[in-house]
Amino acid sequence: MDATAFRAALAAAEPILLDGGLSNQLEAQGANLTDRLWSARLLADNPGQIAAAHLAYFRAGARVATTASYQATFEGFAGRGLAHDAAAALLRKSVDLAMAAQATADAEDEAAGREPVRRFVAASVGPYGAMLADGSEYRGRYGQTVAQLADFHRERLAVLAGTPCDVLACETIPEVEEATAVAQLLGEVPGSAAWISFSCRDGAHLNSGATIEEGVGAVDGRSGVVAVGVNCTPPEHLDELITRIRAATSLPIVVYPNSGEGWDAVARRWTGTGPGRVDAEAAGRWRSLGAQLIGGCCRVGPDQLAGLAPAMIAG
Repeated sequence: MDATAFRAALAAAEPILLDGGLSNQLEAQGANLTDRLWSARLLADNPGQIAAAHLAYFRAGARVATTASYQATFEGFAGRGLAHDAAAALLRKSVDLAMAAQATADAEDEAAGREPVRRFVAASVGPYGAMLADGSEYRGRYGQTVAQLADFHRERLAVLAGTPCDVLACETIPEVEEATAVAQLLGEVPGSAAWISFSCRDGAHLNSGATIEEGVGAVDGRSGVVAVGVNCTPPEHLDELITRIRAATSLPIVVYPNSGEGWDAVARRWTGTGPGRVDAEAAGRWRSLGAQLIGGCCRVGPDQLAGLAPAMIAG
């Protein structure tokens, strides 16, 4: 990992448009994700689909591609019969695919005579609950200690930190204990840089029930933590969450909410539209409240993401 350019962008207070939901774009491309490994299955079965999805978001204006490693774990791959070394290779491949899309987008800019854009690759480190594939990341309270959660995350985080990615995206964290474990691990990896984003059930609480202030306090000031925020959260809660986070830390704030639809983890389907919106007006408001990195999570596709771009350029 070389986080120099990413850290510089944060220090310069550059507004950074993130990508959207990888899984929904893969489904739009015709990929079948009805599997416990979700999009991570395609790392082995159809990697070209992943690169194409990353490129779609770059073309929509995103400056960050978040890798298909969210649900890629040694435990999950072992359940599919993959050996340990093969699983590590697929984790590294997730970064290679995002970098390939980055190179294509850069080449397209050059061929079209457009001004170069500095793009980044964020290696996704999904929560313990993603490995369980039972919706636990929307509940938290795994019953695991900080030490146990650190043991679960340690090797995967180290493998991804050893790639040429720009930053780690430690995302959809539902509980303070898991955030504490990840923050501790970052201190074990020299030169690491990560944002930590929580999944929240309302404008004040993580999915586990702890306050957002408790979550931020667990990672604020820890070595390697370069930004903090929320993702995989209904957009109507973001105004309050950003305000609370800004009062609790001086770190850059990252937000990438869901489209507003609900997720039924048992039936594995989306259940309809909620009251929040992910659009240029909302993005402009989130920026004015203090968010620097803004994008979308589940069900936010390239077309919707492109609508956020004006808010990230103006002002």
